[in-house]
Parts: sequence; C-alpha cells; structure tokens
Amino acid sequence: MLTIGEFSRLTHLSVRTLRRYHEADLLEPAVVDQATGYRYYGVDQIPVAQVIHRLRELDVPLSDVQRILRTPDPGIRAALVAEHLQRLEGVLDRTRAAVVSLRRLLEPDPAPIHVELRSEPARTVAAVEAVVGSGDVEAWFAGAMAELEAAVGDAVTGPPGGTYDNALFEQERGHALVYLPATAPPRVGRVHPVTLPAAELAVTTHVGEHDGVEITYGALGTWVVQNAMSVAGPVREVYLVGPRDAREPAAWRTEIGWPVFRLT
Repeated sequence: MLTIGEFSRLTHLSVRTLRRYHEADLLEPAVVDQATGYRYYGVDQIPVAQVIHRLRELDVPLSDVQRILRTPDPGIRAALVAEHLQRLEGVLDRTRAAVVSLRRLLEPDPAPIHVELRSEPARTVAAVEAVVGSGDVEAWFAGAMAELEAAVGDAVTGPPGGTYDNALFEQERGHALVYLPATAPPRVGRVHPVTLPAAELAVTTHVGEHDGVEITYGALGTWVVQNAMSVAGPVREVYLVGPRDAREPAAWRTEIGWPVFRLT
C-alpha cells in the first residue's frame, strides 16, 4: 500500500486532486483507514491515475472521464476519446482562425481590397432556404448543401452560393438561402426552384477559411460607404473554391456581393 503522499509523487497528481477524485468516485483509494481517514493506494492504480491525468490535460470533463474508465468495451472507450479529440480539434481550428484574423486586423497598413461593381441578371437556381439563428448557420448550411448536391447531381452548372438577410447579422436570426445553379432545378424534399432577382453588387473575394470572413465584410462595407450607395437586400456569397474543391484552406475563395445603387 502507498500513502496518498507517495501515490501523489508517483502519479504527479496533487494530494488535493486525489481527494477530489475520491469524492467524485473517479479514483477511489484501495483502503481508507476508518479510524484515521488516511487513504492508501495500490501500485496497480498508478496506470489508472496516469490515464486520468492525461484525459484531464485534454480538458475532458470529470463526468466523461468517469464514463471512459467505467466502460469495459475498448472500442467504446476509443470512440469516447475520439469524440472529445474532435471537439478539441474544432476549438483549435477556431483559435487558429481567430489568430489569423487578429493579425490581419493589427497590421499597420492592411492591403487594400479589390472591388468590382457587377450587374447580376435574374436567374433560377435550386435552393434550400430557412429562417435560422446565427449560431446554427454552419450546421444548417452543411445539411442544406448535402441535400442540394444529392438532388441536383451532375446537372449543376456553376459554383454554389447563398444569400443572407440583414436580420441574420443584426438580430442574430434571419432568412438564409443556399443554392446550386442548374439547368432544370428540381423539387425534391427541401430543394425547390428559386429565382434570384437581378441585382447591382459591389463584389470582392475573401481568401481562406470562412471563419475570418467578417474582416473582408468590414473592408467591403467600408468601400461601399466611401464609393457607392448601399441599398436594402441580402448579402450574396458565391463559394468559388471550398473544402470540396481543395483541402488547403489557403486555396479557398468566397465572393461576397454587397447590394448597391450605382449612380453611373
């Protein structure tokens, strides 16, 4: 038997942490002296303590650590750990994107953006649309785009795109529409034909991951204020190059079209 102090030194878990794990029924001592309350651990508990230590270093919640340790099936244990690692990777990706955006914002002389004034004719596309919350857009977009690709198939005639009402940005909930151009847009499930109206747009291209798109929005909006007259209407996006086309985010290209009233 090892005292709690000896076990602490061997596992690099503090005495306070070991007591907390005992109270949480996560790592119970092999023996607790009923008279003194002293805790004693067995050497066979060292690997268990090390597993707990590593899981906690990965910020796995105590309740999930408990589930992992109490699951006898190695496959289920591996799946539980993999699920948490995927969450961590998502957090890491968002952190990296935020760092890239912050560096761009802090540049003393940011590169000017190229803006093109473009007249877009009306056209009919295959679309999925809904009123969504800003926090749900990513998941909704993925589902809607998968449904569109299945419905349109090889009949697609151009890159996908989307339109997003001002309320989605201002009120955190609003109308969103994603589409695929097609010669004969089908009507299957949520997919149905929609006619995008003709529009005058100030267009620029965002390079890279979509997480940093707000910086390009800000630059384009500034250009519109300084050079044109903004009008009511949804912002348009066209996904020229995305994750389905290139694995490296540096290769991704998103066109952003801001509705404007052209004087000339």
